[in-house]
Amino acid sequence: MTPAQGTSTAAHQAAKKTAHRTSRKTTRAKADVSAKTAATAAPQKAATSTAKQTKPLGHVTFVGVGPGDPALLTLAGRDVLANADAVVVEGPEHDAFLGYCRPGVEVVDGSGAEGSRALRVAARARLVVKTAKTAANVVRLLSGDPFTFSSGAEEAAACKKAGIAFNVVPGVSEVSAVPTYAGIPLTMKGDREVTVVDLAENKLDLTRLQPKQTLVLLNAVDVLKETVAALVEAGFDAATPVALTVGGTTTSQTSVVGTLETIVADLRAAKVTGEAVVVVGAVVEQRESLSWFETKPLFGWRILVPRTKDQAGPLMDRLRRYGAMPEEVPTISVEPPRNPQQMDKAIRGLVEGRYEWVAFTSVNAVKAVREKFDEYGLDARAFSGLKIAAVGDKTAEAIGAWGIRPDLVPSGEQSAAGLVEDWPPFDEVLDPINRVFLPRADIATETLVAGLTDLGWEVDDVTAYRTVRAAPPPAPTREAIKSGKFDAVVFTSSSTVRNLVGIAGKPHASTVIAVIGPATLKTAEEHGLRVDAMAETPSVEELADALARFGADRRDTMVEAGEPVTRPSERRPGSRRKS
Repeated sequence: MTPAQGTSTAAHQAAKKTAHRTSRKTTRAKADVSAKTAATAAPQKAATSTAKQTKPLGHVTFVGVGPGDPALLTLAGRDVLANADAVVVEGPEHDAFLGYCRPGVEVVDGSGAEGSRALRVAARARLVVKTAKTAANVVRLLSGDPFTFSSGAEEAAACKKAGIAFNVVPGVSEVSAVPTYAGIPLTMKGDREVTVVDLAENKLDLTRLQPKQTLVLLNAVDVLKETVAALVEAGFDAATPVALTVGGTTTSQTSVVGTLETIVADLRAAKVTGEAVVVVGAVVEQRESLSWFETKPLFGWRILVPRTKDQAGPLMDRLRRYGAMPEEVPTISVEPPRNPQQMDKAIRGLVEGRYEWVAFTSVNAVKAVREKFDEYGLDARAFSGLKIAAVGDKTAEAIGAWGIRPDLVPSGEQSAAGLVEDWPPFDEVLDPINRVFLPRADIATETLVAGLTDLGWEVDDVTAYRTVRAAPPPAPTREAIKSGKFDAVVFTSSSTVRNLVGIAGKPHASTVIAVIGPATLKTAEEHGLRVDAMAETPSVEELADALARFGADRRDTMVEAGEPVTRPSERRPGSRRKS
């Protein structure tokens, strides 16, 4: 190889190396550019993809609420309602359950569907699906159990078809609950076979049924005559016991008992209408000894509750527990005093150490002082060094909610007079201050002021709130009060007596009167009313208990005398004996 050839070869090899390095750089550069381009394009692509996505479908929970009694809602159903974004209801009967929901929950009315059952179910299914497309957590309330003689299964299938997830919370079915509330066990020793038949819109062959089994018939009232005839034709004895219950599990529940031969005439004579659950079989005979709901002491009683609007709840609940149908009529409303300066001065005096005692004579007085504290930015520490008195247990509970235990609650009668009985006299050695702060209603009696003054105390008698007479109730309510359509009236204060008589007139002579304490008793008698029951202690719960005891005694007397048990509104004595 000549020198020239060697040089040429070396140059050629160097050129190849240079070209290879250049090619690698170019490739790497292209790769970097491609990576950067991909990285830049990725968010744009993701953004475009996100923009095309629709809102995720919601979730539906089908909740059975039972056949009528709101207390039959399960704990699981309550918890589901607490987290609902939207609730689909079927009518006013579901309103009682909305109280378990968060404020602002969307309520969707599903009661408007008309036509055949198939059309109604389809319309409600579409409504549930539509709601689930706009709300994340939908609760669909159904009476009874969602999957037992209900439309829950069809609606759940519609959700499945639309790609919407769903849960089911079982409920108490009317099939078992209504007979139980009527005192009829569906199964007993020797009676172990139960057949449930829904007669709605279907022509069923009843000849296949066995005469020895227990039958539960739904939607049978409109075809009761034909159904009874078919059962007798199928071999059922015409003397087979039958019970028909309308309004099951509610305080308006009514049961009619007869046999296959007589039930149609019995129902007509009882003048009972509405959807019913019918039980056919020997188990109906157990009702006489096992009836527990319709034999409650105040069952079916229509009771007037003249109350301050925001205080009716506990009393109403207690009366319902005894089977009553309470109706609240506002007679007074609580309002701030016309001149707040007196109350403002007293609160400043309390903070500055002007008083030795604070005496609370009502829950409303506690509420009024607490509202003033909130207005001034004060809390329970402002009571430091003060002695607190409460007129009764309920007032003491209201004070206790403040984190304070009263120093004095009457040991005997829970009233102003009882408070004076236990109040210690002023002692110049033991008591550094001789003043008492008494926040009370504008129409309160002078008993406490006079009693404390006699004991040597100076009382700042301050109007903390006013009780204002409410507007008259509607004409039908006034007529019911005067004509005796209410079975009882429960008076929770003297002011409710005065105001009810003032806005609606005196209750009818047949109406049972119950009062919360001696002062209310005296006011009722002054208005010409004879009091039948009085609470042993001044609380609304004890007031309901006292009326229930009266009702139970009244019922026992009728049963022992062999008389039919009637409500006070069904008996019309000539006049009420005055006190």
